[in-house]
Amino acid sequence: MTFLWPQFLWLLLALPLLVLLYVWLLRRKKKNALQYASLSIVREAMGKGQSVRRHIPPVLFLLALAAMLLASSRPFAVVTLPSDQQTIMLAMDVSGSMRATDVKPNRLVASQEAAKAFLAELPRNIKVGIVAFAGTASVVQPPTLSREDLVAAIDKFQLQRGTAIGNGIVVSMAELFPDAGIDLASMQYGRDRQRGVAIDQSAREGKDGKEKKLFVPVAPGSYTSAAIILLTDGQRTTGVDSMDAAKVAADRGVRIYTVGIGTVDGETIGFEGWSMRVKLDEETLKGIARNTQAEYFYAGTATDLKKVYESLSSRLTVVKKETEISGILALVAAALALLSAGLSLAWFNRIL
Repeated sequence: MTFLWPQFLWLLLALPLLVLLYVWLLRRKKKNALQYASLSIVREAMGKGQSVRRHIPPVLFLLALAAMLLASSRPFAVVTLPSDQQTIMLAMDVSGSMRATDVKPNRLVASQEAAKAFLAELPRNIKVGIVAFAGTASVVQPPTLSREDLVAAIDKFQLQRGTAIGNGIVVSMAELFPDAGIDLASMQYGRDRQRGVAIDQSAREGKDGKEKKLFVPVAPGSYTSAAIILLTDGQRTTGVDSMDAAKVAADRGVRIYTVGIGTVDGETIGFEGWSMRVKLDEETLKGIARNTQAEYFYAGTATDLKKVYESLSSRLTVVKKETEISGILALVAAALALLSAGLSLAWFNRIL
C-alpha cells in the first residue's frame, strides 16, 4: 500500500494518546467508585458481561478514527476491479483447414458458435470488433456494442486459402490504433518490420514539415483498454511473420490471448481435387501469448472451445490495478462510528 499524502500518517500517533486518556478516565472513575459504601453492590450491578461491554463502543470508535486518518492520507492499493477494457478484437481464422471435422460439426462452425456464446457473456458496455484472416486479413466488423451486428458478421464467414496469422494481428492492431500509422503493407514488404510503420517522408514529417515524435514502446501487457483474442487451427503459410506481428502488439502493451483449435497431430483434408495435412502450431501461439503477457488455450473439441471462451470472458472483465481506496476506508470509518454510537445507546442510553 502506498500513500499520496503520507504526512497525514503522523496523526495516527494521537491514537495511543487517546488510549492512555481512556485508561486514565477508567482509573479515575474507579477511585470515585470507592466512595460507595459497598463495592460488591457496584460489581453486582455491573456484572461480568457489562464490564466487557463498556469497552466495545470506545474500541470501535478508535478503529473508526484510525480508518478516517488512513483515508485522509489517500492510500493506494492493488485491488481487483471491473475491467476498464473497452474494446476486444476477435481475430478468427477462416482458412480452408477450418472445414476439418475433428471438431464437430467442423472447426469453423464450432468456432462460430463458441464466439457467439462468448459475446453473450460479455458485459454490454464492451465493444467488440472482428477480423477474419486466411491468405489475407480484413475487418469484417468494426468495434461495436451491437451484438446483433457481430453475430451477423460471424455467420457470414467464407472459407479461403492460406493462413496469414500475422496479418490478422496487424489488422487488429490497426483497427485498435487507427492513428498510429500501423501499416500492413509496410510490414509485409519489409519496410520497418519492427513497428509496422512505413518509413518514408510522409510518415516522418507532419503537415507542417516538422519531424513527428517517434513511437516509444511500453511494457508488454500494460495497455488495459483493449485486447485481442486470436483463434486459429493451423500454421502460418503466408503474410507477416507471426512473431513480428506479436511485437507490434507487445510494444503497445496489448495482450493477445491465443486459442488453438483442432488436433496437434493434424489431419488430412481434401477439397476440389486437392488435399493437404493441417496441424496446429502450438509453439508459435504460445510464443505470441507469452510475449504479450497473455495466455494460450488449447481447444481440442467443441466443448473445450466453449469452455475456453467462458474462461476468457471472466478473465477479460476483471483486472487487478492500483487504485485509491480512500472512499472505502471512509465508508468503513463511518460504519464503525455508527456501530459504536448505536451499541452505546442500546446498552448505556448514552453515546460513549
